[in-house]
Amino acid sequence: MIFKNNCRYIFNFIFNVLLLIKILFLSLATTVHSHEVTPAIADIFQKQDGIQLEIRLNLEALLSGIDLSDISNTDEATQSAEYDFYRGMSAVDLKSNFSKLWPNFKNEIQIKQDTELVDLKLQNILVEDQKNFEYPRFTTVICSVKLDPRRPFSFQWAKSFGEIVLREQGGDNSFTQYLQPGEKSAEISISDKESPNFSEVFLEYIPVGFAHIIPKGLDHILFIVGIFFLSIKLNSLFLQITIFTLAHSVTLAMASLGLVNISPSLVEPLIAASIVYVAIENFYSKAINIRRSLVVFIFGLLHGLGFASVLAEFGLPVQQFIPALIGFNIGVELGQLSVVFILFIGIGYWFNKKNWYRKFITLPISGIVGLIGSYWFFERIF
Repeated sequence: MIFKNNCRYIFNFIFNVLLLIKILFLSLATTVHSHEVTPAIADIFQKQDGIQLEIRLNLEALLSGIDLSDISNTDEATQSAEYDFYRGMSAVDLKSNFSKLWPNFKNEIQIKQDTELVDLKLQNILVEDQKNFEYPRFTTVICSVKLDPRRPFSFQWAKSFGEIVLREQGGDNSFTQYLQPGEKSAEISISDKESPNFSEVFLEYIPVGFAHIIPKGLDHILFIVGIFFLSIKLNSLFLQITIFTLAHSVTLAMASLGLVNISPSLVEPLIAASIVYVAIENFYSKAINIRRSLVVFIFGLLHGLGFASVLAEFGLPVQQFIPALIGFNIGVELGQLSVVFILFIGIGYWFNKKNWYRKFITLPISGIVGLIGSYWFFERIF
């Protein structure tokens, strides 16, 4: 019986180590080039005879034929070699290639008034000056759309183009819509429209916050993993998550209001360092204490600054700042709780009462989390 139990423990240990090595490999692979897929952003400006549409996107990904609805990083795509080819192009050559393919591209965008398709006319292509090839380069495609400003219209583009955020700029009733891949927008009115109400804006920003955790917030997920494996007791988990939530809510609100402004080049390495710290502390602590609570609070402040940088990209409607901020924050919380729920159902519920749980699950996982955080720290510093 003792031999059988030891074999089972050894098997569990080997399985966890292999699984975590795989996670480490995938995490390192996705951070080497940092080609994370982010939503495109389309700014809508009202003109006398229609609108001007400025779409900020990853042009290399679209030219490569990558289906952005199916991946979170361009390195995962089978067309990654084509992507790297376009990424190595000069801005002039990239613009030239896209101009030739513009007729095909605009056919994938449907702007309708009632059932009538409206034509898009290319005005300009602005390529970001991003010389570091380890990071994506964004391009802004500017086009004009002639339509009747007195009638509402809708926007939809190809599912393979991925997520997109629609933002109307200017006027008292600016708005933002977050669209899933291939989703059709709600009716957009640019003339004498009513401002969206509290609940509409609130609900619009919940999925934006959730998506920043699952699937895109791997660094925030790993911090939650580190918190989870200190102790599986629900009161310990609840206390740590509550402290973390309160802390990042404070800095998220302050940064969004412009009261705090810290460069992401400083915040991002510190977020990685926070992952390393909680992972290492799991080796020396088995229960929450005052020091751990203070550490979680301080690092929560840092993570709030990270959330704020993402929210700044989407933009906050001036007239509905509060519901947008609350909705985004609740989306983040739902994402964090989902991570905790998955960990509890997948691991904690079944194994936390085993006498080998800490030795063969908590410590190996904390070790791998710490290694990933260490890699990210040095990668973000250098």
